[in-house]
Amino acid sequence: MAWSILFVAGLLEIIWAIGLKYTEGFTRLVPSVVTLAAMAGSVILLGLALKSLPVGTAYAVWTGIGAVGTATLGIVLLGEPATALRLASIALIVAGIVGLKLVT
Repeated sequence: MAWSILFVAGLLEIIWAIGLKYTEGFTRLVPSVVTLAAMAGSVILLGLALKSLPVGTAYAVWTGIGAVGTATLGIVLLGEPATALRLASIALIVAGIVGLKLVT
């Protein structure tokens, strides 16, 4: 159950990271509210997951999910470049997340 909670926390991290782009410096109400709610929800769920997962592993997985998801959506939604080096770097993060999950 803790891994599922951590996964959702990571998804919320993606939402708030991408949401920051749409807040335009927190000058737009709806994107700002969604972003702040996702921030709070992400940290709360991370805290719940930490009740039974090692902090180093959980934090690394949480930030990894956020980094991979945010980089991917940056490419898909925001037109950021999808260079071979960038995609390889994303793949390395995914490999790290999988590795941490396997050893925990």
